[in-house]
Amino acid sequence: MKIAVNTRLLLKDKLEGIGWVAYETLSRIVKAHPDDEFYFIFDRKPDPKFIFAENVKPVVLFPQARHPFLYVIYFEISLKRALRKINPDVFISTDAYLCLRSKTPQIAVFHDINFEHFPQDFPRLALWHYKKFFPKYAHKAEKIITVSEFSKQDIIDNYGVEPEKINVVYNGANEGFKPISEEERQKIRLQYTSGYQYFMFVGSLHPRKNLVRLFPAFDIFKEKTGSDVKLLIVGEKRWWTEPIQKAYEAMRHKDDVVFVGHLQIDELQRVTATALASVYVSYFEGFGIPIIEAYKCDVPVITSNVTSMPEVAGDAALLIDPFDIESIASAMELVMDENVRNSLIEKGRIRCNDFSWDKAAEGWWDVISEFANH
Repeated sequence: MKIAVNTRLLLKDKLEGIGWVAYETLSRIVKAHPDDEFYFIFDRKPDPKFIFAENVKPVVLFPQARHPFLYVIYFEISLKRALRKINPDVFISTDAYLCLRSKTPQIAVFHDINFEHFPQDFPRLALWHYKKFFPKYAHKAEKIITVSEFSKQDIIDNYGVEPEKINVVYNGANEGFKPISEEERQKIRLQYTSGYQYFMFVGSLHPRKNLVRLFPAFDIFKEKTGSDVKLLIVGEKRWWTEPIQKAYEAMRHKDDVVFVGHLQIDELQRVTATALASVYVSYFEGFGIPIIEAYKCDVPVITSNVTSMPEVAGDAALLIDPFDIESIASAMELVMDENVRNSLIEKGRIRCNDFSWDKAAEGWWDVISEFANH
């Protein structure tokens, strides 16, 4: 087979969410299928580490697709020419962006369509692009891969796509996420929080990640317990908004909030494994990889009872109402109990076995291989 792949989110030292999913699945797929040809399509010169095997040929298109107007040029003009030249059996887009003007069979990987539910969280121009093009991508795609049953139903409900066109393939978590020794944990705590225990939030600091309620919930927790526990925030402030800033400034215990920015994967693994609990209280997620990462590290999880998170968490997390600050604070207080923690850790060990990147790669390949000699 000849397979073209949108790999524009494989960025050196900048892998996040969708980029990590692409990295983990594609690295496995190309090595498992050495007799097939893969054309990785980038919007800049790729780092050699993303050319996973000899059967991968990098293709660089222009312009760099990082703006709604440039998306149109990149996907509708540059990509169309590239697909005509490559003439692949199928094109798979890891972030759902397709070429509407190409006759090449296309697979779209949809992670979520949260902009349909919370448009106020997006810049106006980006929102225009999402709402105009993503329904078209959903119908253009011959197959859709999505990451949860929740996301599948959401796409069906919003875009009227036939259910049989959508395959659910769960994400995994990096194998480096695992428990570490108490000595290592002490080193991490000394490095980041002057030796104190900490709750951990990880993710892009986007409005839907719900920091505007996490901050006051942490304040309530501190007031009720008198605990010296810190709150560690891992992620870039790229989507930091005025409401988030105001929520932070209003905190009585803001000195106990530690911002560490983006962490490389090996450091993120250690920081996760040292956390008292992972507090992942978004109000919208298509999946929620940090839930599984925490489980693999024997770290309890507090997460939301909406969208995909109950589906991913199973019975191994404390589920809260993300719109109720008291609900978040109460869970933070509850997870301090040793018996509760041990129960959650044990359930998490069992639950994380349902998710792996090997399974995800096999699920993607099942869909891709349908287009052999298309």
